[in-house]
Order: sequence, then structure tokens, then C-alpha cells
Amino acid sequence: MNRRTMLLAATMLGLGLSTLGASAQDKGTVGVLMPTKSSQRWIQDGDNIVKQLQERGYKTDLQYAEDDIPTQISQLENMVAAGVQSLVIASIDGTTLTDVLQQAHDKGIKVIAYDRLIRNSPNVDYYTTFDNFKVGVLQATSIADKLDLKGGKGPYAIELFGGSPDDNNAFFFYNGAMSVLQPYIDSGKLVVTSDEMGMDKIGTLRWDPAVAQARMENLLSSYYGSKQIDAVLSPNDSLAIGIISALTANGYGGSGKPMPVISGQDADLPSVKAILAGEQYSTVFKDTRDLAKVTVDMIDAIGQGKEPAVNDTKTYENGVKVVPANLLTPVLVTRDDIQKTIVESGYYTADQLK
Repeated sequence: MNRRTMLLAATMLGLGLSTLGASAQDKGTVGVLMPTKSSQRWIQDGDNIVKQLQERGYKTDLQYAEDDIPTQISQLENMVAAGVQSLVIASIDGTTLTDVLQQAHDKGIKVIAYDRLIRNSPNVDYYTTFDNFKVGVLQATSIADKLDLKGGKGPYAIELFGGSPDDNNAFFFYNGAMSVLQPYIDSGKLVVTSDEMGMDKIGTLRWDPAVAQARMENLLSSYYGSKQIDAVLSPNDSLAIGIISALTANGYGGSGKPMPVISGQDADLPSVKAILAGEQYSTVFKDTRDLAKVTVDMIDAIGQGKEPAVNDTKTYENGVKVVPANLLTPVLVTRDDIQKTIVESGYYTADQLK
């Protein structure tokens, strides 16, 4: 090979490497919108998505709206105007985004609803979440098993809490739980002492733990007096912590007044510690690392012009269309499962749980 040929080959190689480098850096920016930093799980979700996107060569724009709907809409509008490649949205209120999602659609921006279904818009392309009905089933089953309702024990006093009425998931959680609890209520093995049932009565706006705490305090003062409450259906961990605060202030957890069986969801660190302390009975573990992975896989497929993988095309009707979804399997965790499920998976270290 003469000198001129060698120089030409080196130039072509350099151009090839340069093109390869440009393509690796030219995947575009993904807008990631999370509802709030007030719940630990959303911080973890945001961090996991950003980490995995950046590992695959995407730029990211992660923003939190602190449960303020106009803020989230403004964040979305700015991302659409900036021409992001795609959007990952954990909505605050999934019914308020119709106009801005039309803007995204008009610019060819694909939209993935993340964990919370976005309603009333035809411009939601995909949905990634856990099996939310099963979450409720697991929560209620943990209560039924702990109280040995199948074994015929009872009656037990129970109170029901729901998630935010503007979060579509809250209804799946509640309906899943009631599919287990309703037969025991009908048979008298479980008694809702307050008689407050249905999402219109038990919903907790914005999943606010202070609201749950205040309601629990009111239930205790209005209906219990010398009676004891045996179980509380809590749809997630942040509400469970508020409920526990009300109960401990009323003497529960002390001698002769055991804590009720309390459910939860998300495996938030304070609740995992509460389970170890015997204050909360169970949580439902949804590994956000896995949810981030299937979401990023979708974005990658979209970027390559491929159809993203889905495993449900029937369940999630958003008022306008059925949104193709990829559902992951939630896992029930009690004190006996924490080491294997939480620690050995690397979700938390043993030191974090001290």
C-alpha cells in the first residue's frame, strides 16, 4: 500500500468513526415528566429512567411539577416546543393534557404514559405500568391472610383508604382489593365500622399523607372510642405512613393495643423500615428499575422505527382509545420477604434499612 492509499484509508476510517460517534450522540432528547419529589418512588423512577436513557446515548430533560397541574402542562409545552424525540409522562391529572398532547402529535413526538394512564386523549401511544388490579389483590390478600379470614376468624373491623380520584390507577387498586375483601364484608367477617366505601368517599386527593392522617384521626374519634381497629387498606406507602401517625397518636402500637394490619405499595424506605418495626404489615414492591427498562426499550424501538413490545392491548381504555401497554408483575412483601426481595435484589442495602 503506497503512502497516498494509506492516507486515503486513514481519512475514510476517520470519517467512519466520526459518523459513528455522531450517530451515537444523535439519538435526541427524551422529555421525562414526573409528578412530585414529595414521594420517594417518583425520585427513584426519574433517576432510573434518566440513567438508562443516558447509558443508551440519549440526552434527557427530567422535570418534576410538585403536583401542580399548570406547572406540568407548562413543562410539557416547553418540551414539545424544543422538539424532544419522545415524552415519558407520569401525569398528575391524566385528564388535563389533551391540548398539549395534540401539539406533541402534530410534531411527530411519541408519548408514553408512565405508570399512570393519561385519559381523554387519542395521542397516547403506549403505556408502561405494573398490573394495577393485581396490586390491589395483593394488598387485600395480605390483610385476609394475616387475619386468617379463610380459616373462619372474625369479625374484624377494617377501614378503607383509596388513592387520588384523578389517578386512573387508584380505581384499579381499589377494585382489585375489593374483589378480595367484598366477600368477607358480605359475610360479616370484615366490618367497615364507618360504612365509608367507594372511591367517592375514601379517595385521597394527590395521594397526600396529611389528608390520610387527618381522615384516620377522624375515623378513630368518630367511630372507635373504646373499640379497636384491626385492619386498614392503604393503597400506597406514603398514605400508610400518615395512617400510622394517626394510629400511634391514639395509642396503637402500645401495650394491649396492637397496630392494625396495614397494607401499602411502592416499598418506600420509610415503609420498609416500618414493616421491620412491626408498624406496617405489607407493601407491594414494584421494581422501578424494571419499569424504567421496558420504557427505555420502547423509546429505543420508536427511534429505530420498530413497534415497541406490549403485552396488553385490551385493558387500558382511556376514554378515547385502548392504549397498548406493557405490564409488569408486582410482588407482595412482608417482613419475611425483605431480605430476599428488597436487599438481595440490590434495591436497598442492609445499611439503608437500619
